[in-house]
Amino acid sequence: MTPTDATPRVSVVVPAFNEATILAATIEHLTAGLRERGAQFEIVVAENGSTDGTDHIADELAVAHAEVRVEHITTPDYGAALRAGLLAARGTVVVNFDADYYDLDFLDRAAAMVEPPDGPAIVVGSKRAPGADDTRVWARRLVTTVFSTILRVVFGLRLSDTHGMKAMRRAAVVPYAERCRFGRDLFDTELVLRVERAGLATAEIPVRVEELRPARTSIIRRVPRTIVALVRLRLVLWRDRR
Repeated sequence: MTPTDATPRVSVVVPAFNEATILAATIEHLTAGLRERGAQFEIVVAENGSTDGTDHIADELAVAHAEVRVEHITTPDYGAALRAGLLAARGTVVVNFDADYYDLDFLDRAAAMVEPPDGPAIVVGSKRAPGADDTRVWARRLVTTVFSTILRVVFGLRLSDTHGMKAMRRAAVVPYAERCRFGRDLFDTELVLRVERAGLATAEIPVRVEELRPARTSIIRRVPRTIVALVRLRLVLWRDRR
């Protein structure tokens, strides 16, 4: 039986935009680590609008490894790529990693939590939970704190974080992913909020965050864009509850 013949236990979704310098190393490392664990798995590379050859590298990795598949999206959009990868995934558990930020120990712990039907639907690798170690520059840590505070006060978020690594029980979260309307910076935030508002359990694991390369979007550009999107998201969620 080949890895693609059986329904995988775990699908790892990796959005990739202009990651030509690190994508191959990341996928090779993930593939080797997951093979060591023995369970059926797949890796879904959600390539989105790359201009540096990332799309070709992803296709080559899919040829080289039976466990790797590629979803191509024409425009650069992290949230849309994450959504497409989640909806294309076949695993019981779906874990999202970034090309420059992944942790197989988190996968082991979080997958075990979400896999049982009575477990949490989503487990977030939190940068802000007690015990987390966020080594990013102070400005990015401040933005995360403000963002999370807004989500808690305005939206009623129960978790301390929504971005970054997550494990999800696919059957539980797909109906809410299909309803999500936002991409870019807010897809995963909207998904977590919709899951919580539906009454499903969520949980978090404190993680260490260490940037392997500079952020792709400057804080000055991202903050105004995110504020506008949060206002729109608040209106959308309010209307959906009417």
